[in-house]
Amino acid sequence: MVEGYRRVITGHRDTLIKARKLRGDMTLPEVLLWKELRKRPGDLKFRRQHPAGHYILDFYCAAARLAIEVDGWGHDSADARKKDEVRSQFLNSQRIATLRVPATVVLEDIEAAVLRIVEVCEGRLPVRE
Repeated sequence: MVEGYRRVITGHRDTLIKARKLRGDMTLPEVLLWKELRKRPGDLKFRRQHPAGHYILDFYCAAARLAIEVDGWGHDSADARKKDEVRSQFLNSQRIATLRVPATVVLEDIEAAVLRIVEVCEGRLPVRE
């Protein structure tokens, strides 16, 4: 546990139900990325469509306290950017960082996307003595 913060964040019952539904309705970039992340690259465990308060994270690495969001065209509007900022502020208050990965990167170079995710996770892992 990180100074009073639980490693795994969860959500309310209605958020849990919605997250379960979203696992079956993932976008193509999310499906492709999940196929790679479920292999535990870098010996890291990832969760998909993970509830966090009132939000649902595309992917979450509890060990690194990192949320991974796959951003497609739906995140381009000013309203969406504002909502993303509010969401990131909530996650930061829980000591969870957010890594935004463009959907185009996942579609064009999945290996590079996974390597970057692992690199960021490894940089956030607690130092063991």
